[in-house]
Amino acid sequence: MSVTGTRLQPTIFERGRDGRGGGKIPHPPKDALDRIPASARRTTSPALPEMNEPDVVRHYVNLSQLNYAVDTGFYPLGSCTMKFNPKLNEWAARLPGFANLHPLAPDATAQGTLQMLFELETALAEISGMRAVTLQPAAGAQGELTGILMVRAYHRSRGDTARDQVLVPDSSHGTNPATASMAGYTTVTIPSAADGGVDLDAFRAALGPRTAAVMITNPSTLGLFEARIGELLDAVHAAGALAYMDGANLNAILGRFKPGEAGFDVMHFNVHKTFSTPHGGGGPGAGPVGVRETLLPFLPEPRVLREPDGTYRLERTGERPTSIGRMRSFAGNTGVLVRAYAYIRAHGGSGLREVSDDAVLAANYLKSRLAGTYDIPHDRACKHEFVASAATLKKQTGVRTLDIAKRLIDYGYHPPTIYFPLIVEEGMLIEPTETESVETLDAFADALIAIAAEAETTPDLVTGAPHTAPVRRLDEATAARHPNLRWRAMRGAETPCPD
Repeated sequence: MSVTGTRLQPTIFERGRDGRGGGKIPHPPKDALDRIPASARRTTSPALPEMNEPDVVRHYVNLSQLNYAVDTGFYPLGSCTMKFNPKLNEWAARLPGFANLHPLAPDATAQGTLQMLFELETALAEISGMRAVTLQPAAGAQGELTGILMVRAYHRSRGDTARDQVLVPDSSHGTNPATASMAGYTTVTIPSAADGGVDLDAFRAALGPRTAAVMITNPSTLGLFEARIGELLDAVHAAGALAYMDGANLNAILGRFKPGEAGFDVMHFNVHKTFSTPHGGGGPGAGPVGVRETLLPFLPEPRVLREPDGTYRLERTGERPTSIGRMRSFAGNTGVLVRAYAYIRAHGGSGLREVSDDAVLAANYLKSRLAGTYDIPHDRACKHEFVASAATLKKQTGVRTLDIAKRLIDYGYHPPTIYFPLIVEEGMLIEPTETESVETLDAFADALIAIAAEAETTPDLVTGAPHTAPVRRLDEATAARHPNLRWRAMRGAETPCPD
């Protein structure tokens, strides 16, 4: 690792000095150590840094300013919906009635939260065209697992135990085959057709009495709506299988397409992508799951129920014996659900439809700006995201997609998702989202076009990027295969600030 400039400072351990700890913490009684058995006492002091308060504040503020954030710049990450989210929703999630409620509080003292959860379930069911929704899954991937476990329970309840396969298009999210495997199924990959949709002939050939379900991301990770979705779903149901929709790209179809009404039997929502909560950084998320009538008996317990007198309660253990049981302790991450509720109520039906209209418009505009500079594998209109390829540029100049991503950092942008989906050579999956202005889109397009020109004239400038970031290019393969997360004191030339 090489360091540029002074922004990357020594660690707090290296900056600490003995005796500089603050004196605001009350001193322990003089006989405190005498109360601890000798066998439980440390023989040496803990190796903790000691700093005064201003230096601690400056250290962590400096670290925070090294991070790229949606409040400081544009995130074009495909399939991640890294958009600006109103700060009002953050305020709502911090309201004491939500934030301080104990998970084991009696129903009588949790009426506000239970009502919010019930109304959110109702809203998500309306948006998706599903019969009912569970808010229990803690993330989209767990939502997938919840859905496939319900599919498994459905087939078992019918005595249809020979179904041991799940069909997964090659443009799906990587979690789809992982989910099917975790549920005990074998995955069968279905290739894409020339137009980017599912190859219908290969799909029909793979369907059969062993098929339990098909998992389709729609719109797909190519940013394309499946034009043959009606034929696909009819074929699935004719084979006795069920259809699962990955809802990660839901913000492209709000108010335009209801998966439940189209024939999908189950789907998950990434509410932390579509309905507020800044996404990324390891969580938290939430992955509610909607089902049609077929899978209603198998929803996880407990569900939130509304009594005839208008009060709310959680289902009691064993009240619905057909349930697949709990997927986690309580509801999904409640703060995320509060933000989603606030987002949906603030936008309303027409506002949510406008979200999708703006997302699709932004993606197609940016796609048109980059066409001619980068390869665009599929020329039909995209939804909220699209794939651009640097394959031709690589052949002509040797500059790879990874190099372009690193060079974007010098231009002040977070790189888009790269090398995903895997079926596009040197691909960049770009999603501008509905919250970005045309000026931002133009500036980002100008940067990518300028980098392509640099690749033609000064390729070393691109392959050596980034040049202005606090940390230069790392050996990412070694870092991934042999991570070393242990801190140790630097010595000699490694030390940024020698004593």
